Amino acid sequence: MNRFDGVLKEMQERGLKQILICDPLSIKYLTGLMVYPGERLLALLIKANNEPVLFANRLFHITDTDMKIIWFNDQDNPIELIYENIDSNEMLGIDKEWPARFLIPLLECDSNLKVCLASDCVDDVRAIKDELEIEKMKEASRINDEVIMLARDYIKEGMTEKEVAKYISDMYLEKGAQGNSFDPIVSFGKTAADPHHGPDGTVLKEGDVVLIDMGCIKDGYCSDMTRTFIYKKASDKQLFIHDLVRRANEEAEKFIKPGVRLCDIDAVARSIISDAGYGQYFTHRLGHFIGQAVHEKGDVSASYTNEVKPGMIFSIEPGVYLPGEFGVRIEDLVLVTEDGCEVLNKVNKKYEII
Repeated sequence: MNRFDGVLKEMQERGLKQILICDPLSIKYLTGLMVYPGERLLALLIKANNEPVLFANRLFHITDTDMKIIWFNDQDNPIELIYENIDSNEMLGIDKEWPARFLIPLLECDSNLKVCLASDCVDDVRAIKDELEIEKMKEASRINDEVIMLARDYIKEGMTEKEVAKYISDMYLEKGAQGNSFDPIVSFGKTAADPHHGPDGTVLKEGDVVLIDMGCIKDGYCSDMTRTFIYKKASDKQLFIHDLVRRANEEAEKFIKPGVRLCDIDAVARSIISDAGYGQYFTHRLGHFIGQAVHEKGDVSASYTNEVKPGMIFSIEPGVYLPGEFGVRIEDLVLVTEDGCEVLNKVNKKYEII
């Protein structure tokens, strides 16, 4: 089944005959065309029993495609072109990313036009990676593993978080990645108690935890991982929390197999941390889906009841964050297999005093 067929199948299951997709990564996924539209309109209309149609500004550099394209320029009204090509008597599925500046004028074309959120028709297909996507994501994770080990060995007392973050970004390029999948998070000591701390001028000193959350892009696909080290000297509390978080990570990964619910994977890790008395300090979901974007649709969280399927790739990243003290997070990417999961990150997870 090709990717368009997968989307059409999802549409049929939802009783939809037409959807409008505008997420550039979803359009790339389906057509192979990568366009950054900026503030201009880019949309892909998919209709049952019809050829897909791309609406594109002539400014966009699109070549080497046999797709049907309806072109417009900055003087045209692309909303009118879209309205002329949809069936106004049928429900129109809309992408979650479509801006109100386009959606509202379309609705104003016809007060009887009915729309619904329908990006799941593409997102649920994107969630199941094919063999080529899996190969690319494994390579992105391999580079991530290599670079975090280089960063571990690079770190020295007196360095700032910003220096380490820059080194990571530089090493990605040296190792063949196209760049960061997100800005690296490097946290020393107390700053690690903020799960999304932005690297700053904080200087590393003996006894600090060193939390590094990092990811790269390789051939259009993302990696993401976190490891937490301890610099020179560790306290008993640091070692206890690190072991607790690692155990939550490993037990959650052991639980993964097709058919289990994503919320139940979250519960495995969360219960381990809660039973140890630190549940209130695990302040985020256990994981997120990943692929062309570092955060794709899909959560490993208490509110996400979907069942796991082979080919899904998502993160497992429990953490404990103690305000004014330190934080620990350990994150892997996992690929769901036919009977379990494959952990894509191979770097040691037990605490290291560096």
